[in-house]
Amino acid sequence: MRIVAVDIGGTMIKSGLWNGETFVELRETETRASEGGAALMERVKGLIHSYHDFEAIGISTAGEVNTEDGSIFYANSNIPGYTGMPVKQIMEEEFCVPAAVENDVNAAALGELRMGAGAGCDDFLCLTYGTGVGGSIVMNGSVYPGASFSAGSFGGMVIHPEEKAGTDSLEGCYERCASTTGLVRRVKKVDGSLDNGKKIFAAKDRPEIKEQIDAWIDDICTGLVTLCCIFNPSRIILGGGIMAQEYVLSEVNRKVKAQIAPGLRIVEIVPAKLANTAGMMGAVSLAEKLLAQ
Repeated sequence: MRIVAVDIGGTMIKSGLWNGETFVELRETETRASEGGAALMERVKGLIHSYHDFEAIGISTAGEVNTEDGSIFYANSNIPGYTGMPVKQIMEEEFCVPAAVENDVNAAALGELRMGAGAGCDDFLCLTYGTGVGGSIVMNGSVYPGASFSAGSFGGMVIHPEEKAGTDSLEGCYERCASTTGLVRRVKKVDGSLDNGKKIFAAKDRPEIKEQIDAWIDDICTGLVTLCCIFNPSRIILGGGIMAQEYVLSEVNRKVKAQIAPGLRIVEIVPAKLANTAGMMGAVSLAEKLLAQ
């Protein structure tokens, strides 16, 4: 079973051909998101045309996806004109094969379910920490979409209500505070030269930097404690490059377990395993389901 998988991110588009056992012909292409949704679709079509002899297409994409018709239910201004884009229809008309389309974090969660940190666990939460915070709810082996395809929007949780003062919907929210972007914003107030996660953790032994890292970890834990109380999950998978830092994961585990009731401490908080291929792997799983229908 040969499936072309495409993972559309805000910066890069990852693609590959699933041959039934592994990904081959892996490629990365600039998204050039500012050029808009229509240009993006042309770019994706061009990428897919570079692969041959495939039976289906699986697409993981930024934005909230209407999984009933494979269109973009909502996308922010990072990709102008992407909201409403009928991605599934465009690809099926172009290539005459079935196409599955899913939100990138949901697809990553399904990838982790299949052959990553979610294997053997049909119910878990998945969060990714990067430019923002993305989330996914997996129940009975499937993504729970919510009433309007927006379940798992954990980045919108308010964790600092004292910071909400204006019309910015993310003021005081988890995404603003607990993302890697949020960490960089904190640390740059102390040392403007530390403008990415790698530089920050190289300097973590400096007391003033460690103080900011620990405050950021506290914000991560505030959100996770809330989610544990709501979902009582058996497992939470944490993705994003920043979660490769052993200190972050160990502190998150320690602090969350200390703050939740004994009945909730069954939860395992583990790092994602599939890294850059998680979204593509989830997209392949969905495409396989289409072929099996």
